[in-house]
Amino acid sequence: MDRAPGLSVRLKLTLSYAGFLMIAGALLLAVVWVFLLRYVPDGPIMAIGGGVPNRDDLVRAFVPAVAWALVFLLVFGLLGGWILAGRMLVPLARIRDATRRAGNGSLSYRIELEGRNDEFRELADSFDAMLAQLEAHVAEQQRFAANASHELRTPLAITQTLLDVARHDPNGNAELVERLHAVNARAIELTEALLLLSRADQRSFTREHVDLSLLAEEATETLLPLAELHGVTIETGGDIAPAIGSHALLLQMTTNLLHNAIVHNLPARGTIQVDTAMGPGSVMLTVENSGEMLTPQLVSTLTEPFQRGTGRIRVHHAGVGLGLAIVKSITKAHDGNLTITPRADGGLRVTVQLPAAPQRPM
Repeated sequence: MDRAPGLSVRLKLTLSYAGFLMIAGALLLAVVWVFLLRYVPDGPIMAIGGGVPNRDDLVRAFVPAVAWALVFLLVFGLLGGWILAGRMLVPLARIRDATRRAGNGSLSYRIELEGRNDEFRELADSFDAMLAQLEAHVAEQQRFAANASHELRTPLAITQTLLDVARHDPNGNAELVERLHAVNARAIELTEALLLLSRADQRSFTREHVDLSLLAEEATETLLPLAELHGVTIETGGDIAPAIGSHALLLQMTTNLLHNAIVHNLPARGTIQVDTAMGPGSVMLTVENSGEMLTPQLVSTLTEPFQRGTGRIRVHHAGVGLGLAIVKSITKAHDGNLTITPRADGGLRVTVQLPAAPQRPM
């Protein structure tokens, strides 16, 4: 937005310093005039040895000196104020340069203002923290976009190849149709997962009272056939866990956690424990599954988009690598915490902690 040019902050501070100094000097001279000169008589004063200066004589001598004193204060105030304002605004100039660099895309620059803690230091530290978060967010988005492009390119390339085969084979066959159907279903699943992840990141949802224990039961009923197909036992329990959030997103989060526990439960015929609990000011959902031994290094990467852990039970249940990434985004959108730890005897323990819903009035 175009704005009319105005006075610089340095000039404004300089004029303020000079004006304050002039007012203080004028007040001081006024005090001298009022409290000293009023005691001097107006008429001639005769004394032994000659005349004594009266008020008129002192005024004639005092007024030029006052004028020169005010001129000196004005010049001194302007010059000293300009220097002081410049020194005071050095940190602000560094912050301004940092904002311009950030506006030009240089998010790696940091102000790192030295010195003791004051308003400028707090502003610079806050700006550095904002730049760090923004840089990390942009890097994450770039990495996500690259991974998403790679994941989407694979099914599209396979589809193109199959279509080329079908074009040169007018008779076609059922196997080719099935493969096209599977690849297309994977592309649709990946697209829906990306849209869900974007929705969670933008927090564009309506908040309502949601009981995590009921969501756990609903997700268990939905995925029970898949668990039974692979001999995985699901045990549910816990207390009522009321939270505030989107029913659809929290159900998706719970379903993703349970689905992830099923497809990673190697060797087959393992167990899954789903618990809900309510603590002081928060509610927790815990999904714990048996499985292979996992290292802390591998576990720390599981919430990254398109990162997959160990093998899965069945290839066509492998998902698109966004399960725990979606869980992390939904948890963050609900101001919660996600904790993922490997179990000592193999498998994974995932805990989602959300703010508890306020109690409704009776």
